Amino acid sequence: MKISIITSCFNRAATVRATIESVLAQDYNNIEFIVVDGASTDGSLEIIREYEGCISTIISEPDHGMYEAINKGIRVATGDVIGLLHSDDFFYNNGVVSRIVERMKITRADFLYGDGLFVDPDNTDKVVRNWIGGSYRLWKVRHGWLPLHPTCYIRREVVNRLGLYNESYKIAADSDLLLRYLITGGLTTTYLGEYIVKMRMGGLSTDSAKRKKMWDEDIRVYASHGMAPTLTKLEKMAWKVPQFVLALLKR
Repeated sequence: MKISIITSCFNRAATVRATIESVLAQDYNNIEFIVVDGASTDGSLEIIREYEGCISTIISEPDHGMYEAINKGIRVATGDVIGLLHSDDFFYNNGVVSRIVERMKITRADFLYGDGLFVDPDNTDKVVRNWIGGSYRLWKVRHGWLPLHPTCYIRREVVNRLGLYNESYKIAADSDLLLRYLITGGLTTTYLGEYIVKMRMGGLSTDSAKRKKMWDEDIRVYASHGMAPTLTKLEKMAWKVPQFVLALLKR
């Protein structure tokens, strides 16, 4: 089973090396690694090109945001399963991809998700949010819960059937895609009950300066899927409360 891992990057010179090295350190060897850079100006591309011999595909050209970059990566992906690792983030350990593959082979699931840790950007051993995905239930999805996006691994045939990210969203396209896939896609899902990724706080969807835009986009997403927008957004926020409590216990 080939796994395509897509990393989108724009001006992440401080973190992209750790992202790349966490992919290259995986003990699973059938990985197609695709890095899509948005014409960075801070030296990110130079760092990426240091690993040119180990990265399957490098694309560097201007784009209109992360989701356009991810869509570019999906279009060139040839793996059986597609997953994302953002340029602020890194895998929890070196065996994560192997266990994702093992689980997907055993369950034959269309869609896998797991757990993740949000960490302090300056001290990645300090846990800020502890995201435990828990068992999948469609009613949870209809009430604001979604799996953590960078822990999601999806069969490429599903992506081809259900479509790419809606690039009109700049922050919430992941929520839109997950709702579209989980509510109407008829997918078989499986939960890998272990940590897959560490995410630095302050990324595109975790930056407090962008929370107002995220609120507006979330409202638009929920309305487009026939959900009660404000209520569902409040329910989404409520799902996050235990993550901060669990983070205190994780320290």
